Amino acid sequence: MTREDIESGSQDMVIDEGKPEGGERMQGNAAPEGFNVNYLKVYYGKLFPHADMFKWMSYGNDGKHPACDQSYFGRREFSFTLDNDIYLRFQSFNSASELENSIKEKCPFKIDIGPVYSVDPAKRHAYAQSGDNVFAPVERELIFDIDITDYDDVRYCCSGADVCLDCWPLMTVAIKVIDASLKDDFGFNHILWVYSGRRGVHCWVCDGKARRLTNEQRASIAEYFRVYKGNENSHKKVSLSDPLHPFLGRSYTEVLKDFFESKLLLSQKLFSTEERYEKILEMIPDESITSELRGKWQDNKRSSISKEDTNVVRWEQLKRILQSGKHKAQGPQMCVKEIVFSFTYPRLDMEVSKHMNHLLKAPFCVHPKTGRVCVPIDPNCCEEFDPTSVPTLSKLLEEMNTGSLRADIDNVLLMPEWDRTSLGKSVRFFRSSFLQPLLKACKEEIENSYNAKLQHSKNSLNW
Repeated sequence: MTREDIESGSQDMVIDEGKPEGGERMQGNAAPEGFNVNYLKVYYGKLFPHADMFKWMSYGNDGKHPACDQSYFGRREFSFTLDNDIYLRFQSFNSASELENSIKEKCPFKIDIGPVYSVDPAKRHAYAQSGDNVFAPVERELIFDIDITDYDDVRYCCSGADVCLDCWPLMTVAIKVIDASLKDDFGFNHILWVYSGRRGVHCWVCDGKARRLTNEQRASIAEYFRVYKGNENSHKKVSLSDPLHPFLGRSYTEVLKDFFESKLLLSQKLFSTEERYEKILEMIPDESITSELRGKWQDNKRSSISKEDTNVVRWEQLKRILQSGKHKAQGPQMCVKEIVFSFTYPRLDMEVSKHMNHLLKAPFCVHPKTGRVCVPIDPNCCEEFDPTSVPTLSKLLEEMNTGSLRADIDNVLLMPEWDRTSLGKSVRFFRSSFLQPLLKACKEEIENSYNAKLQHSKNSLNW
């Protein structure tokens, strides 16, 4: 596809190796940098996994089994953000083709997914006028939203929406801690982690029992994970009980402690300046300890300690004094753990998880600020995920152009379009590791529920 094809919004979106007007070929077949509706037309027309999204949101109700709820998908809310910040809420669709055609037609800059309502959300006004107040959310994935901007007080490499490979591991730690607890403590199995496209991660817990949680139950689960309760004006942001709750104890020994000492301490240089170590000293309630440490570290300015070792040396000094046992109160001894939790423990957007009607960005959207695709993250090897190398809109268009020049390769024409690009790995992971096991469980649940009702009916007749 030529630059002119993309800029003019060519409807056929055929990948073309011909020259644009003026006789100049796009250099290296590179798609233009930038983000607009016409680039999205190509992406939604060729690469976006429409069928997979429909299968996911149907949860097995798209089959011919007599227990399938044929209205299920049509009661799901979708929200589109269009160019110029035009916002369309309560979009609903009755089939995979309706969803796909609407996305291709409207080319949303962002797609958000909401709950399944009691009635078709697009027809909510008709029910309101009838006097029947029946429009309410009845089902929704348990979701979590974690944003790197909430860690700005403990990272010094970036701030705001900026993220780099020094601070991104904070997101990796959040995935490891929350994912393990969702599986071990709550028994959830069908969990999807997704890169937000810019500065954070989203989590979708899709088990049937998770989707049917009430708002009160969702709030309880969110509170279970809540440890970080501070703000910019409070010195002590974490207060832990002794002994730690088993979940927090596991998180500390298996993830947080090692991450803090082997990575974060050095990558963020937490003790390298007086301003930084004073922030940590403020978390210690014993003034005699803080005075002792402050004296040591101010003297160290004139010592021979190498700059590279300053952070490690000062952390070890702090631990040695706090854990020495010469201070009778338990507070100082718990301070080491509280400092580690303050810097490393996941910081959730609590309101997103508490309420069933909250919208969350759909996987495989393209973030309009970065051009990056919101791809799934494998929690089993999330430490390998690099947000700076995920497929971008311009890269995918370039790969499509390059692929069109290789149409003579065996079997290439039999491959789906996305499989010829760097998006293929993400779609295959989504299908094999998340969607297929989820749908298998959904169909088993539908079958078991149907059989149980038949048995109940049979027992009632016999009685």
